[in-house]
Amino acid sequence: MAAPAADEAWCRETVPRVMELVSPRLPQRDVCALLAVSPWCYRALVANPGLWEVLDLREMKNAGDRLISALSLARYRHLKVLNLEFAQDIEDRHFIHLKEMSGISLENLEFLNLNACQKISDKGIEAGTCLCPNLQGLSIYWIVGLTDSSIVHITKNCRHIVDLNLSGCKNISDKGMRLIANSYPGLKKLNITRCVKLTDDGLKEVLQKCSSLESLNLYALSSFSDKVYKEIGLLSNLTFLDLCGAQMQRSNVSQFDLVCTCY
Repeated sequence: MAAPAADEAWCRETVPRVMELVSPRLPQRDVCALLAVSPWCYRALVANPGLWEVLDLREMKNAGDRLISALSLARYRHLKVLNLEFAQDIEDRHFIHLKEMSGISLENLEFLNLNACQKISDKGIEAGTCLCPNLQGLSIYWIVGLTDSSIVHITKNCRHIVDLNLSGCKNISDKGMRLIANSYPGLKKLNITRCVKLTDDGLKEVLQKCSSLESLNLYALSSFSDKVYKEIGLLSNLTFLDLCGAQMQRSNVSQFDLVCTCY
């Protein structure tokens, strides 16, 4: 009987220590696989809340159903980062379902990545942002169907955004920019690459009201005049600027260190 007792003691004492050392160095998918190895691994992993602050469903099939299943688990109660970039099958209905589920809360979520989730519309953004009022970073790169209605929902539901990526959202207009300017005076990062409907009016309002901007990406936008570039030159905190593809008649950006990245 000594051997089984020793084995049990090893599992009870050593496995949690090993998991504590090893699991933070593993990809999340490997950590999830370890849950099925043994009851001792499961208990040790679930007891470490730091392992469940990130949910990475990037490029996964059936990501919507996986998302609902994961968020139903207590271990994701303190989730901070949700990555759904290029995830397949994510649709409005998944976020609407989560919104209607009792006990589901993403109050601790700080960053949401929905890049290229093409099946998400303004309705999905409305439902999704309702779940995470304390969101600080949102990336909705290349969801081409989104309109200014999404910006209305984002600014209404998430009051603490400092990092916003709207790259490729071709239907966002000056109206959306004005909402951003009035809602996020502390905005630090803004990416509006290929937001082709924007004009001087919308961007100037952001530049004048969001004076804390540190990073601004205007790649492939040629519709702005030198008046806008002059406003950019007044941003004292700006350390990154992408103007590739812009058409400038004269340089008005020499008042800060310009970092221009070419693709």
